[in-house]
Amino acid sequence: MKCKPARKWQAGLLITVAGLAACSHESAQVYQGYAEGEFVRIAAPYAGSLSVLAVQRGAQIDAGAPLFALEQDNEKAARDEASQGLKRTDAQLENLKKGKRPAELDAIVAQREQARAALKLSEADFSRDEKLAKAGFISSQKLDAGRSVLKRDRERLKELEAQLATAKLAARVDEIRAAEAAVAAARATLARADWSLGQKSVKAPVAGLVQDTLYVQGEWVPAGSPVVSLLPPQNIKVRFFVPETRVGSLKTGQAVTLSCDGCAAPISAAISYISPQAEYTPPVIYSKENRGKLVFLVEARPAPTDAAKLRPGQPMDVRL
Repeated sequence: MKCKPARKWQAGLLITVAGLAACSHESAQVYQGYAEGEFVRIAAPYAGSLSVLAVQRGAQIDAGAPLFALEQDNEKAARDEASQGLKRTDAQLENLKKGKRPAELDAIVAQREQARAALKLSEADFSRDEKLAKAGFISSQKLDAGRSVLKRDRERLKELEAQLATAKLAARVDEIRAAEAAVAAARATLARADWSLGQKSVKAPVAGLVQDTLYVQGEWVPAGSPVVSLLPPQNIKVRFFVPETRVGSLKTGQAVTLSCDGCAAPISAAISYISPQAEYTPPVIYSKENRGKLVFLVEARPAPTDAAKLRPGQPMDVRL
């Protein structure tokens, strides 16, 4: 008879403990999830055979590290041609900005000196003829012939002085502008050739884990086909699902705690995305009975230093 109250007390205690455990579990809000990675697939915009593969799967690399290179013979030839074209047009522009060569200037100067000497002689002859004409020793026709020679020699000297001044000048403005445009076009062609050559030798845009290499050295790689797949730590996130009764209390930026098998300590993360649509939705209407089937996708991102400890597909426990 004395055992019955004890049994009732024990039964009540078990119910109380079970209730506390249920409340504790309810307040903990632990949900199952998994890690997922957003991979960066690196490709070249041109096709070619894979000549160099500088990384291996599983390696950690820094931003700017060389990844792979395709054969570059055609691009190198195009760049050399563009470089020589720029040198040619640049030399033509510099030539137009200068006057004639010193030897050509010297020839014009010599002709000018000859013209000066001839003019001095014709001036002396005409002065003498004028005196003789006044004295009546020569005819007016002879004087007119001397005047014509004098005028010719003066015009010849003016012509050579103008030639010398022109020879010292650069080319016309329109010719220089056309040459400058040709130089600009040649520089653009060289820049394009440099870019095309650089696209055949690809470097890592971000630091991260080499998740996979998709070709081996010597294989033909189509244009735009990824060769290396990278996983930056900041691209690792955790996906989990919460029931419809809980999603209304969540917001982006909210802190969560992640834990996993083998994790030395819990990992802090922040909710980065809450799906606006439910999954496993009943086909007809939302009754009170089937609302419990509604779950919403939620994503949380840890800090990059912590995210590097996770692996895509790894099961995770998420505590709100």
